[in-house]
Amino acid sequence: MRLTWGTDIALRVLMLTAVQDGQTTVDELAAALDVPRNHIAKVVQRLAHSGLLLTVRGRSGGLRITQEALGWSVGQLVRDFEGDDEVIDCEAQPCPLRGACRLRGALRRAHGAFLAELDAVSLRSLVEQPTGPLLHQLNAPKR
Repeated sequence: MRLTWGTDIALRVLMLTAVQDGQTTVDELAAALDVPRNHIAKVVQRLAHSGLLLTVRGRSGGLRITQEALGWSVGQLVRDFEGDDEVIDCEAQPCPLRGACRLRGALRRAHGAFLAELDAVSLRSLVEQPTGPLLHQLNAPKR
């Protein structure tokens, strides 16, 4: 399975904000992650809507990770961003093998195993040693 760029950015934003001592901004995240600001802004908005980031607007605004987010599994985040759709859509153009296809079942099992493996990994565990100190080095200087 391949994750979309949005999911990749969401994981990196959460990891980076998890090691922040205070709030950060979309601009600081964009610089630290070398990702266009508008992409970061869209992901941050979605993470805030999911309750994983707290955002404060205005001149002294910024964002920070919630305690709830640290308890989320990577699998939960992937499902939130990618959906729970099947790897292939056999119904979009009805496949003549629908009634006897063994591939669809194998792909379902593989997709389930992929997500089950990610369910065992918490966001909190992603920022433990040795990753946490490296993430601190990515942080842009505070304003």
